[in-house]
Amino acid sequence: MILAVRRQDSGFRIQESGDYFLFILPTPYTPHPTPHTPHPTPQFIIPSMLTIALPKGALLNESIQIFQKIGLDFSAFLDSKNRQLQITDPTNQAKALLVRATDVPVYVEYGQAQLGIAGYDILLEKSPDVANLIDLKFGYCRMSVAVPADSPYQSPLDIPHHGKVASKFVNCAKDYFRRLDIPVEIIPLYGSVELGPITGMSEAIVDLVSTGRTLRENGLVEIDELFASSARLIAHPLSYRLNRDQIYNWVEKLSLTNQRPPY
Repeated sequence: MILAVRRQDSGFRIQESGDYFLFILPTPYTPHPTPHTPHPTPQFIIPSMLTIALPKGALLNESIQIFQKIGLDFSAFLDSKNRQLQITDPTNQAKALLVRATDVPVYVEYGQAQLGIAGYDILLEKSPDVANLIDLKFGYCRMSVAVPADSPYQSPLDIPHHGKVASKFVNCAKDYFRRLDIPVEIIPLYGSVELGPITGMSEAIVDLVSTGRTLRENGLVEIDELFASSARLIAHPLSYRLNRDQIYNWVEKLSLTNQRPPY
């Protein structure tokens, strides 16, 4: 009997002189086992300098003033020539980020800022994972339902089922009408919400009201209030716990300043 052995990429082929052959597979390579090394658990890095997120817009002036009272000066943001979005306090104790009001909770939640100032309305709308520490008692306003002055709907309960309500605070509006058990369509608008009823696109609006002047000038009246809002000091929860000594010192100063009478 004659055997022919031929090596192939996938094994060795042993062939007789007849019609049959045997194909032998190589033993698979098994690497020598090594001890399992678990991935390191991500560690929260405590920043060397306190970072504060400040809101652009209506809350900025008073936000800067309240920090000035405790020795942190970010007034450079008020300079009309300033184009910087991040500045450091002259004492090098803290730095501030100037961001959109709706983005303040985002910077705090993701740890880019340890403290921030945000309206209570934004916290209810966005539901961020942040610690709501102090009511700073400025930036007062209210979330209201408003309709045209000549509207037949004098109460939210009068708004017909599947009616249309325009709002930039979509989640707040949805929650409100859900609690009333009134199915409505919420139309998201992020500009002049008052145009919704004026153009006939909606029966009502849900929006922030401060003095009510804008509503009156556009022929609208309030028919209900959802909640009152004011500026709040918020913190990153983990940073607040791990870096409590540093952050709590500033929070305590703000709290004491906030309790003092204005005179």
